Amino acid sequence: MQANVGERLVIHGKQVGQPDRRGEILEVRGENGGPPFLVMFDDGHETLLYPGADCELERQHQTG
Repeated sequence: MQANVGERLVIHGKQVGQPDRRGEILEVRGENGGPPFLVMFDDGHETLLYPGADCELERQHQTG
């Protein structure tokens, strides 16, 4: 996964009924936009993350 600072990640819940977690990428520490990423989740928790199969970039819908 390639990402940029300011993009948002979604980590999908692994069990039925478990909510998704969303956060903003604060730092990209890998080469060429690769992981690990320093992410601040919407609940204020920060972590260094190597995204797994349950993780994707949240795409912003552009209008106009």
